[in-house]
Amino acid sequence: MVARKLALAALTVIPFALAAVDRAQARTIYDGSWNVAVNGQTADCQGTFNYSVQIVNGIVGYSGGDASVSGRVGASGAIQVRVVAGGRSASGSGRLSRNFGSGSFRGRSATGVCAGTWVAQRTGG
Repeated sequence: MVARKLALAALTVIPFALAAVDRAQARTIYDGSWNVAVNGQTADCQGTFNYSVQIVNGIVGYSGGDASVSGRVGASGAIQVRVVAGGRSASGSGRLSRNFGSGSFRGRSATGVCAGTWVAQRTGG
């Protein structure tokens, strides 16, 4: 009787688990190549810097080698990103549409607080 209940419970859970795996690996409308212009607006990080990033299955990636980037884009386009480079780190958030995006970031540089904004434009599918 216990084995039968366990089997029934497993059969009930498996379809939901498989559906979750499919969604986690699903392509999103934000997937593709993006150019991101980061505009530092405090004394510790003034200037504009451009980066090319990739979004694959809603996961943000950067292969430039000078920084470690991790992040995720939600179904609504809300994006959260964390960047670490040397002794510096920053967290950013914002929103993407199908081809454009914008947001803000805040972090720490070697000499203090760093903050600013960013804009993004899709460069490829």
